[in-house]
Amino acid sequence: MVFSSLVFLYLFLPIAMGGYFLMPRQARNSWLLGVSLLFYAWGENWYALVMVWTFLSTWAMGLVIERVRRRGLALAVGVGLNLALLVFFKYTNFLVDNLNALLGMAGLPTLAVGRVHLPIGISFFVFQAVSYLVDVYRRDVAAGRSPIDYGCYKAFFPQLIAGPIVRYRDVAAQISGRVESAALFISGMRRFVKGLAKKVLIANTVAVAADAVFDLPPGDLSAAAAWFGLGCYAIQLYFDFSGYSDMAIGLGRMFGFTFQENFAHPYAATSLRELWNRWHISLSSWFRDYLFFPLLGRRPPAWRFHLSLAAVFVLCGLWHGAAWTFVLWGAWNGLFLVLERTPYGTLLERTPAPVRWGHTMLVWLLGLVLFRCSDLGHCWAFAAALAGFGGHLPAAEFADREILAFLAGGVLFSFPLSARLAGLLPDWSSRSWTWATAALLAAEAALLALVLLALTLTLQGQSSNPFIYFRF
Repeated sequence: MVFSSLVFLYLFLPIAMGGYFLMPRQARNSWLLGVSLLFYAWGENWYALVMVWTFLSTWAMGLVIERVRRRGLALAVGVGLNLALLVFFKYTNFLVDNLNALLGMAGLPTLAVGRVHLPIGISFFVFQAVSYLVDVYRRDVAAGRSPIDYGCYKAFFPQLIAGPIVRYRDVAAQISGRVESAALFISGMRRFVKGLAKKVLIANTVAVAADAVFDLPPGDLSAAAAWFGLGCYAIQLYFDFSGYSDMAIGLGRMFGFTFQENFAHPYAATSLRELWNRWHISLSSWFRDYLFFPLLGRRPPAWRFHLSLAAVFVLCGLWHGAAWTFVLWGAWNGLFLVLERTPYGTLLERTPAPVRWGHTMLVWLLGLVLFRCSDLGHCWAFAAALAGFGGHLPAAEFADREILAFLAGGVLFSFPLSARLAGLLPDWSSRSWTWATAALLAAEAALLALVLLALTLTLQGQSSNPFIYFRF
């Protein structure tokens, strides 16, 4: 079930929200846990049991880690159980395929293993579980005592499938003591509608051109067509995922939760390091806090810093997908993040900001070839087309007025302009409660409902609607 579907917007969400506010306060977490598991089971059926097992086992291991003397061993068991699930469901096919290739080259019998289904969002909720166990081990947070409250955190449907990766220590107080308000609810509605607009109007529109370009043999594409398709994909990826994050954050506010931001206009960055500090912030900070710093140790030599940074981004690529294209995408980003910390980066820092921005975007776009193409052969052929060694199919073949208009809008709103416009909107939480404030809140809610209806009508005319990050 996706947020931008009729079933979610006009059936699931009204029932989930109506039941939540009709429930007595002490039963609201139980209600959220129930509807969240229903949300997940809607698309995953019996694989929802993987989610149930994850939250029950992690909750139990958190209590064990907090109470036993051999806490390190308990942490290793808890983290191992979660990572074993991730490896089995996400990487079995990849490992078997590569092993069979080696066995075939050696003339040995290959393994016959059925295809393993990948439960939606498993990368996100496994990383969420690992952060919880490590934080309990470090005594950064107390283990959750109630399986209902912990399950509400773990399975809460807005952030369950594609993040942001919410850390327990950031919302522990909200789970048991959040305060819902009309101002927070309207703020959440505003953020949800913004995210839906990013998804429906920009991401879904430019996706038509991006898919058309990448679905063709690269040898047919002119350089202009290849670059146009790649640019459309970059805008699609950003507005698709940041739109989902906006909707998740907005839904959280409507239920009284405040989640961290997940994007901060990454395409305005003038270095790859800055871009990654602004892109998928919850994942970048997860890798920093739970992998990079532990690998680094105290006062590391430069070579160890660079090696750890590169290794983390290779693993980041592998997290995104079980394919060599993703591994190389991570290595590509890791390479340039290391280079930015060498004399090469020092030289870049002396250039004007537009040059640094152009360099950053070029590195990012070329990396997206690896991220989007189906295999290494496709990547190589598409790179050749970008360099002018393809065919003669022009970019105009894919660029109608609607696509060009929303592509231009996507480029424009990739920069902080949207944040400045949002700053012009009223902040209801800072106003004293009066009848005038209540009337204005009601008027904005009605306007947002009308915008939501208009976006729904637009959505019905679109043939493709999945979120890109659901595949991870």
